[in-house]
Amino acid sequence: MALSDQPAERHREIGRAFTDRVRGTRSWDVPSPVAEWTARDVVRHLTDWFPPFLAGGSGIKLPAGPSVDDDPAAAWQTQVDAVQALLDDPATAGLVLSNPHIGEIPLDRAINQFYTADVFMHTWDLARATGQDDHLDPTFCAEMLAGMEPIEDIMRGSGQYGPRVPVKDDADAQTRLLGFIGRDPHWRMADGA
Repeated sequence: MALSDQPAERHREIGRAFTDRVRGTRSWDVPSPVAEWTARDVVRHLTDWFPPFLAGGSGIKLPAGPSVDDDPAAAWQTQVDAVQALLDDPATAGLVLSNPHIGEIPLDRAINQFYTADVFMHTWDLARATGQDDHLDPTFCAEMLAGMEPIEDIMRGSGQYGPRVPVKDDADAQTRLLGFIGRDPHWRMADGA
């Protein structure tokens, strides 16, 4: 079943999938497919970058949760619940996020484009690190890849994406997306241990 194209519902679906992987994590200190990151660091990344991005561009401050070092599951749950409440609030439809790099974008669209998409991609990282189901929605994988390929130079120049990992020409959408964002689609915990 394809993901919703509505920002609030898409976040609910993607947030639920990531939350399931968080709840299924038994060890937070195992390596992840992102070089030098553990499973805990995947959650730390999402809970560290987004609140200041949101506050700086909209003035909205998410409630602080526990430290990822103390309780990564609770830190994640606090954030995913707060973002969902923001997206579900009818008043959010009139809000804008302003950023010098992207201009002004409706807040729900900015959350969807930058944050929810990041949660989606990092779901694979956490799942693969912790030995859980790492399948991503193939339609959304293909949509993301189609949107990212035309701006590859800009993305690589940001330093937030590693070099493209070559994959077979006939690879599925998830494998192609993972390779594009610099992940080895065949990475297993034993490879990184």
